[in-house]
Amino acid sequence: MRTLEIKKNDANQRLDKFLQKHFKTMPKTLMYKYIRKKCIKLNGKKCEISATLNEGDILTFYIKDEFFEAAQEKNHDFLKAPAKFDIVYEDDNLILIDKKPGVIVHPDKNYHFDSLVARVQHYLYDKGEYNPDEEKAFSPALVNRIDRNTGGIVIAAKNAESLRILNQKMKTRELEKYYLCLVCGKPDKESNILHGYITKNESKNKVTVHKKEVENSKEIKTKYKVLDFNGKYSLVEVELLTGRTHQIRAHMASIGHPLAGDTKYGYADKSKNLFKYQALYSYKIRFNFNDNAGNLEYLNGKEFSVKNIWFAKNNKITV
Repeated sequence: MRTLEIKKNDANQRLDKFLQKHFKTMPKTLMYKYIRKKCIKLNGKKCEISATLNEGDILTFYIKDEFFEAAQEKNHDFLKAPAKFDIVYEDDNLILIDKKPGVIVHPDKNYHFDSLVARVQHYLYDKGEYNPDEEKAFSPALVNRIDRNTGGIVIAAKNAESLRILNQKMKTRELEKYYLCLVCGKPDKESNILHGYITKNESKNKVTVHKKEVENSKEIKTKYKVLDFNGKYSLVEVELLTGRTHQIRAHMASIGHPLAGDTKYGYADKSKNLFKYQALYSYKIRFNFNDNAGNLEYLNGKEFSVKNIWFAKNNKITV
């Protein structure tokens, strides 16, 4: 028999979700069988897979030791990533990070160890704010994603409650994100709301913008404002009224003004040698909560931004 006490970061989630995270080598069918046969008990009693865990709850296990041994294996790969990144804002619940172009947010098959989420975990580990040996199922996580070749503000949650709230607010679009980009030429209108429909080719990881609704298309709305023009490029602020894959890049290209350096949606080689990355940056975020945000309510109405971007400063083009 073994026991586990539910800590704060593991509370407020379903029993089966917690078990899947903690016992990664345990098959789901066996987990359900253990619960059904009372080999896993909650506070000494039979429980349902849908039971919600609370802080201080005690789970009792009458299961094979091998699952505990696998769960206790040290796997701190995040320590192989540098604990370095630029911080826009930090408090006890979250970090706003200025992710630079070229950094991936999560590990992939080509980059096993160095990613933004690994850097965050290493940073918090060094500060003593994250100890994977004590956490049963939670690890600091990123709330939003930004493409490898795009820079901008990424939100990292330090605890489970903040992660839950931020994920919900992101879903309901109560986190307003603004982008700066350089586009080729100058749009006819100084400001506008572009409307269209988008389809995605999964195999090519590329989208197509349509003026009218077509089969399997999704509606897109892109609000923009021209801030500066140097005779060749326009500095444009964009607010996404919908959030779709490659929306800014594809939508601006569809009106004849692709992003500088964007070889996927732009003009093949025109700016390829001038820009290492597409000139796009998620530079500003505003917390605009419509209802209670729990332990993050203090952020409501606050705005954070990156001041110096590699292609712009103080709303002026610098390249």
